[in-house]
Amino acid sequence: MHGVERPLRSRRRARGVLWMLLPVAVTAGLFWYGRAHTPDYTSSLFGRRFDDANLLKAQLGTALLGLALVQLLLGLWMYGRLPGVRAARRPVRTGHRVVGVVAFLLSLPIAYHCINAYGVQVTDSRIALHSFAGCFLYGAFITKVIVVRHRRLPGWALPTAGGALIVLIALLWYSAALWRLNGYAVPGL
Repeated sequence: MHGVERPLRSRRRARGVLWMLLPVAVTAGLFWYGRAHTPDYTSSLFGRRFDDANLLKAQLGTALLGLALVQLLLGLWMYGRLPGVRAARRPVRTGHRVVGVVAFLLSLPIAYHCINAYGVQVTDSRIALHSFAGCFLYGAFITKVIVVRHRRLPGWALPTAGGALIVLIALLWYSAALWRLNGYAVPGL
């Protein structure tokens, strides 16, 4: 019996390592592509180019930040972490998933334009922060999906993964959307 358990444990461990490497591979792949790719500054977003595209991305990014905050509130409600409010029922869980899918889909055209028009740049602190946060965002998203699907992980894993996503979205918004909407300036960068 022990001879059968050992290969099974080894396969589970190997699968666990592969699951842990997937977010790293996505983050590294985006970084590599963004550095190796020649930026196309004339790239359009829904037919808008240059500053018009950046304004649209700032508006979409603001909507994305709003959805991330809704996600946070729904997550806190689902797990009974809102003061004075009981844990949520099934419709809130469904709403949490729907908002998450909408947020992910909304992020895709923004990210596509960013990486194709500008790539990953490290020329100054604002742009470097934005580039790194953008690469890490999709690794963090995959991490959250993995954590949600693997129920045997410690209880702190899900709030950590969800919190990382919200922090990354906030950093992206701060370093680009707020910068654009605030007349090309943000405090501290």
